Amino acid sequence: MKWKGRRQSTNIEDRRGMGMGGKTMIGGGIGSVIVIILFTLLGGNLGDLVGNPPPPNGSNSNAPINVTQQEQELADFVSVVLADTEDVWSQEFEKRGLNYEEPTLVLFRDSVQSACGMASSAVGPFYCPGDHKLYIDLSFYQDLKQRFQAPGDFAMAYVIAHEVGHHVQTILHTADQVSPEQKNTNEYSVRFELQADYLAGVWANHAQGKGYLEKGDLEEAMNAANAVGDDTIQKKAQGYVVPDSFTHGTSEQRERWFLKGYENGTIEGGDTFEADNL
Repeated sequence: MKWKGRRQSTNIEDRRGMGMGGKTMIGGGIGSVIVIILFTLLGGNLGDLVGNPPPPNGSNSNAPINVTQQEQELADFVSVVLADTEDVWSQEFEKRGLNYEEPTLVLFRDSVQSACGMASSAVGPFYCPGDHKLYIDLSFYQDLKQRFQAPGDFAMAYVIAHEVGHHVQTILHTADQVSPEQKNTNEYSVRFELQADYLAGVWANHAQGKGYLEKGDLEEAMNAANAVGDDTIQKKAQGYVVPDSFTHGTSEQRERWFLKGYENGTIEGGDTFEADNL
């Protein structure tokens, strides 16, 4: 992906020097289902991931940030990708007579406090609708490359675009389309996540139109979508799949809806809640 030298977003909140005491609570993002399955199957206690709020005194510190050159490059990269999503969605919303409220991206290490609760970096990148912020521990990208065999900068960009997709859903009030009872089902969760994949594909379409994509970039994103499919994760973790427990969609579904968004390039066509066949 051609990203160096391009505009970086100003909507970055760097909390990497802020320590958070106490145990952490799962906030739910692209990596949360991965962590829960792998952690429990490997003998971990889920209570170690879900716990108490930080102590009131002495738990937060603004320590000096030691940043490697590689980490700084990753921070610059996610800032460029965020800026690009701002441009794309601002234009798409303006076409429809709407105003796009830009989200904030929070960089953190280990754990972080959000309006959705306190979250461990183990859940992966996530979006909190309560404060309209994306949260990313940059170490996740090493996991994406090594543990999930999804290398490449555009694989990273897909993850960011997916979480921004959740922000688009929030300000478009997508969740209002379904009843409270439906929201408590795995089917709703799958449809919600697949729509975010579709919206990530819409962004990728615009990135291609601007000439930012390089040979192999689209394949990197598709590979990442495949790597985080529920069936792929479950099969690797336990040797078999349990479809009734899916929350994000199969690898095939995630690839297909991302590609559909890429091919359409518009918000229209991505209504997973109306689709008979996911």
